Amino acid sequence: MKKSLVILNILVVAALMLTACAPAATPAPAAPAAEKPAEQAPAAQAPAAQEPAAEAPAAEAPANKDLVFATVVKSIAFNWFKRMETGVNQFGADTGVKAFMEGPSQVDSAAQVSMIEDLIAQDVDAIVNVPYGVPENEPAQKKAMAAGIVVIGHEAATAKEGTLNYDVEAFDNCSYGEEMMKEMATRMGEEGKYIQFVGALTNASHVEWMDCAQKYAEKNYPKLQFVARYESKEDTEVPYNIMKDVLKTNPDIKGVLGAAAGDVVGAGRALEEAKLSDKTAVVGTSIPSYAGELLKTGAVDLAMAWDPATAGYAGNMVALKIINKEEIKDGMDLGVPGYEKIKLVKGVNGVMVIYGAAWIKMDASNMDQYPF
Repeated sequence: MKKSLVILNILVVAALMLTACAPAATPAPAAPAAEKPAEQAPAAQAPAAQEPAAEAPAAEAPANKDLVFATVVKSIAFNWFKRMETGVNQFGADTGVKAFMEGPSQVDSAAQVSMIEDLIAQDVDAIVNVPYGVPENEPAQKKAMAAGIVVIGHEAATAKEGTLNYDVEAFDNCSYGEEMMKEMATRMGEEGKYIQFVGALTNASHVEWMDCAQKYAEKNYPKLQFVARYESKEDTEVPYNIMKDVLKTNPDIKGVLGAAAGDVVGAGRALEEAKLSDKTAVVGTSIPSYAGELLKTGAVDLAMAWDPATAGYAGNMVALKIINKEEIKDGMDLGVPGYEKIKLVKGVNGVMVIYGAAWIKMDASNMDQYPF
């Protein structure tokens, strides 16, 4: 190549010398112009150099490997969210997306917000957030969306419009709350005093479950008497201590409904120590790794839940579909168990909510089928 350039330069110099010596009327000066196409040869090759761009459509699958999805949960200390992480990791393995989960060591909305702020700075492609407090997380979620990040919520059906692309729920929250009430009321003989626990009074899903349960009882079980609703702060020791205090003032309590996974565990333990397990129906959200021993002894009558692994997978799948510009439609199949025919509903505060049909019920007879 270098020899060719030397020869080319010699020819150009020679041509210039001839031009200087030739009469003005001689057309010889055209010679340098004739050389220009040769000098522009690299430009002529440009189309060939653009071939990789022409291949881009075929590279869609590998493109997933360039995507980064973060799932932020209330606390990584809970078995519930450790199970969710298996679903997040499986989503990454199945799709090629770099998917990971993080959360504070203990429940803390401020810590979650800080993590979301960090993820915005990292310019991730999607965030799936399970907020401890829905209102507290909304400003950070809105900021993420403004930065072009897809934001999906879970347990956040009451989020305001513009703070999430979608919220994903395993089931219709009100129906779930009513189902818990039916199970507890039946075990109470449809009469007597009961109390409720929620993880936080700002946890939208927990509050909705319990509101609907209470309204269902008022309409269908006139002999049930609601005593109070307590905040467990997602800590099993809190409902344990509250339950002991409640028994001092209301020793005739016959029913307990729990929203957070540890609520029935704390309450059930207190009732077992007081030797009142046989006289009190304890029903609520939990999983065998939390409530298993108490399900066996009967201190907890029924644990209801959904598989957090499939919820984590479904939330990430919705984010991927949005990034791939797929329309989210009522009745569509997300390709995730329990989400084969989703229900799309506008939430009370404007966010669009995706509902699956994925609740499960566990007692001593079938808990071994759910190893989480």
